[in-house]
Amino acid sequence: MKIPKFLMGDHSNHPDDIFIIHTEYPRFIINLIDDDIEFLEDLRGLEEDDLAGETAILIEEASAFYDEQIKEYDAE
Repeated sequence: MKIPKFLMGDHSNHPDDIFIIHTEYPRFIINLIDDDIEFLEDLRGLEEDDLAGETAILIEEASAFYDEQIKEYDAE
């Protein structure tokens, strides 16, 4: 099975939050409401500047993924 790079997630205890799950390294869950990120990988040993730059790009990609998904839902 090929898992998509991004998945949308929701949780009934957090109905106002928008969760995007990034399934590739570094795997993480981001809440687009406040850009809170929880990494699912051990990132010790990585350069902080590299991680910050990569994270910024991934946040933009996650946001773009969400926007595309919402456009598809609205079109239906």
